[in-house]
Amino acid sequence: RKCDVLNRGISGYNTRWAKLILPRLIPENTSADSIVAVTIFFGANDSALKELNPKQHVPLEEYTANLKSMVQYLKSVDITADRIILITPPPLQESAWEKACLAKGEKLNRCNGTTGQYAQACVQVARECSTDVLDLWTLMQKDQDFSSYLSDGLHLSAKGNSFLAAQLWSRLENKLSALPSLLPYWRDVDHTNPEASLL
Repeated sequence: RKCDVLNRGISGYNTRWAKLILPRLIPENTSADSIVAVTIFFGANDSALKELNPKQHVPLEEYTANLKSMVQYLKSVDITADRIILITPPPLQESAWEKACLAKGEKLNRCNGTTGQYAQACVQVARECSTDVLDLWTLMQKDQDFSSYLSDGLHLSAKGNSFLAAQLWSRLENKLSALPSLLPYWRDVDHTNPEASLL
């Protein structure tokens, strides 16, 4: 009842492509005052191995520059750093992802160590740009067996999405607490005369 959630998750994209379309998703004439938070969640595709997945791969240095560019663009349209949350790629469970690759007649095209380098770069960009960061790669691996967070070794499972939501909520809760409710709590609606409460 406090705000709308706009999901612009675009399957398969990397930061090279996302940087180009960001102004279309959040145009310059956006009312920045109405935006509570923006999350940027890239790296799983960027970190694909160049020799095996050249279409999605983005070199580490360019990934870093692209993240900085997206943050700078958001700042240029008056979305302040305290409202920007970078999210690192999750860890890769290599054996499960290799099975998924082999099923498509492909070789294992990612490795967790490389994904970790991209996660570290994301954390560093957040530090340099003074934004918040959710280090999913590290947090998920605190659990020795993180495979249950992933549906196929790469993509988040229902449990992984719940984990991400819980981690993200802890960062959003303070930003949302001061906002007014746009509609009354259900217990406060006069059920005998809902118009009086809702119109």
